Amino acid sequence: MRKAFQVFLVALLLSIGAYSQVKPVVNDTLKKDKAPRKDRNMFGLYIPRGLKINSAGLAEGYVLFAVPNSPLMYLLNRRGEIVHQWKSNVGIFSAYMQDDGSLIVGALQPDFPTFGFGGPYGRLQKISWDGKIFWDFIYADEHQILHHDFTVLPNGNILAIAYETKTYDEAISRGRKPEKIPKSGPWVDKIIEIQPDGRTGGKIVWEWHVWNHLIQDTDPAKANFGKPADHPELLDFDLGEKVPPPMKISQDSLEVLRAKGMVGQNQTLYNGGSDIFHFNAVKYNEETDQIVFSSPNLSEIYMIDHSTTTKQAAGHKGGRGGKGGDFLYRWGNPKNYQRGDSTNQKIFGQHDVRWIQKGLPGAGHLTLFNNDIPGKDSLNYSMIFEIAPPVNDKGNYYLESNHTYGPDKPVWTYMAPDTLSFYASFISGAQRMENGGTFINEGPKGHFFEVTPDGKMVWEYFNPFRGDMRMDNGDPVQAIPFAYWGFRANFIPAKHPGLAGKKLMPIIPQPRVFYLPPPDKK
Repeated sequence: MRKAFQVFLVALLLSIGAYSQVKPVVNDTLKKDKAPRKDRNMFGLYIPRGLKINSAGLAEGYVLFAVPNSPLMYLLNRRGEIVHQWKSNVGIFSAYMQDDGSLIVGALQPDFPTFGFGGPYGRLQKISWDGKIFWDFIYADEHQILHHDFTVLPNGNILAIAYETKTYDEAISRGRKPEKIPKSGPWVDKIIEIQPDGRTGGKIVWEWHVWNHLIQDTDPAKANFGKPADHPELLDFDLGEKVPPPMKISQDSLEVLRAKGMVGQNQTLYNGGSDIFHFNAVKYNEETDQIVFSSPNLSEIYMIDHSTTTKQAAGHKGGRGGKGGDFLYRWGNPKNYQRGDSTNQKIFGQHDVRWIQKGLPGAGHLTLFNNDIPGKDSLNYSMIFEIAPPVNDKGNYYLESNHTYGPDKPVWTYMAPDTLSFYASFISGAQRMENGGTFINEGPKGHFFEVTPDGKMVWEYFNPFRGDMRMDNGDPVQAIPFAYWGFRANFIPAKHPGLAGKKLMPIIPQPRVFYLPPPDKK
């Protein structure tokens, strides 16, 4: 099942790479074909879409989501109506609303080098409520690129995840096994803080590199040698899968696939396996000045100190926590630091870890989307976890000698009553709401819903929209299987400052829905 998931994930990431090459056109929807069929699957293909459940007494608010294969973001009310839209000049990956009603968006830079897969987007924009692009910052070159998630700090700076390239020899020097290093070298993750500067500039004012916090027990002659069980504050550099064999096609065949958008623009015959840790979510806690992030490849979440200087973040001392840039806390898979085995693993390919905000039920806890839990009958499923990281009387995360980081189990979970109907092996997310409910984004389906603390579904909506962005040569982007998918949707409370004084009436006419053409019977 793990290998099947990896193959599936590669297909997703290659499609993202193809997506970044397309250009927006004026018409953001396709014409209606035939009524959709009722069969369900993980991608929600051919099922009736739109509003399904709208119970009385819901928390007031809206859903912000990106329209797949388009430069659009929609704001959806509880009645299933679009009340506002923002438009970029390129494809949009995800967005977070600001107090002035603008969005900070992860935009797909169409011409980035080196990185052909792994969720790169390379561009951040600030788009005003009325659609003006106030800031357009590109962070994408042959050595580094923004990828997956970002979060906006109270001071307006942006914390973002990025890849940085390392050579094969550099990885060898740090003790990684040769069979786990692609010829082109690995891409390792870092977190940077960007201070917007003018219309297109951005100053990096703080950064943290996982490269500075590695350990390995493979080769005593190499750097970072030690026992991972004795140093859970460091990441074992030998974690991860072996590099897959080179693609067994010719360079000419690869170019044909690239032209058709079937592989990423920078996919090569030899860079498979470069994305070794694949961080996919990052969030900030203003009260503690800490950062939490997620690695689905390692099935673990990590917490670091943001109160450090960049120099301290590269070392092992300093900051409020006194550990420099070392992990303050980690959870989900203790075999990664050799204090457990597969029976101790709690999360599997998880996404969207975030703190529950102050003033909300469970404030200070963490929620995450536990994507790919192995099922006893071989069919995997998903759950939402809420966990309470253990702290001592000084507020520090504690770990007993020879034990694993707690908690032993979540304080709250959501799982579909039948288990199998709620399953998203990748992307997706969850967010606590002011009424104690939880907003859930089942990403592959474009399925948004709210559940009560006791697990009752009280609101449900399937995104029916898809844009008509095209490949550089004018060909359409293949809709199957990613017809309605969404990486990150967010619930926006009605009292959010960004909505104050804004006109929130349904757009007239409403955007046209996209109907997936019936499958070719041939």
